[in-house]
Amino acid sequence: MSSESQFTGATRYVLDSELSAIVNISMSLEMPLLLKGEPGTGKTMLAYAIAESLKMPLIVLNVKSNMKLVEALYQYDTLTRLNDSRFGDSGRDVGNIENYIKMGKIGQAFVSDIRTVLLIDEIDKADTDFQDDMLDVLDQMTFDIIEIDKTILTKNRPVIIITSNAKKDLSDPFLGRCNFHHIAFPDPKMMRKIVHVHFPDLDDALMESSIETFYKLRELDSVEKKPATRELINWIRALKADPDFKPKKLLKGDIPYLGVLFKKSQDYKMASNFISRRKFF
Repeated sequence: MSSESQFTGATRYVLDSELSAIVNISMSLEMPLLLKGEPGTGKTMLAYAIAESLKMPLIVLNVKSNMKLVEALYQYDTLTRLNDSRFGDSGRDVGNIENYIKMGKIGQAFVSDIRTVLLIDEIDKADTDFQDDMLDVLDQMTFDIIEIDKTILTKNRPVIIITSNAKKDLSDPFLGRCNFHHIAFPDPKMMRKIVHVHFPDLDDALMESSIETFYKLRELDSVEKKPATRELINWIRALKADPDFKPKKLLKGDIPYLGVLFKKSQDYKMASNFISRRKFF
């Protein structure tokens, strides 16, 4: 792989050497890269970072539980064709079905005149048939549009990033056709690097007190949705915006803006009660 096409990180994505290596080898081998990890570990943002770094367009397929593969490939807009045939003022030839074929996200990546990054987000939401059939298409880099008896061949093989929150197991055939990387939740040392990227001039006292408090909050029992990196960044932004806030308040257990960290009512209530009982520090 040429040095120009090497992924080395992006302006707001902190990359470790192991992740960098698996991204680059996946591009070199032209294999999908499957990323697993809990929400908030940067799986989705990695695709954005690759697109930014390599100056490629990003196409995002957000997988839904009831999605059919054909929806990701193309859609035949029968309703528009029917309306055109009734009213006849669109200027389109209703006899030409191809005028009513719209590419789905995978189809858009295939027909793009330049190489793209294709993010297939939360593949674990889909059923096994969707997963396996999708990888058949991605292996062959081709699919058929049956309504017009036309085969679509990819113009430029996309860089394929697939994410999973590991909510359910993926099939063995699926796993066997991808490279794999598990993104662990950042430890405090890595989190300091991430925070520094977002806030290069952040006061040291605020940096240390906010990160220490954040990890203590993540350790609370019975939290359904633990605060993730995104919540920490937004929480620090809120603390910086408050002219009356002092970092030493956190070390005393005075923790404002819990609603930025906890997005579920039961989690917010549990954290509030725990802190109010002076059990935090």
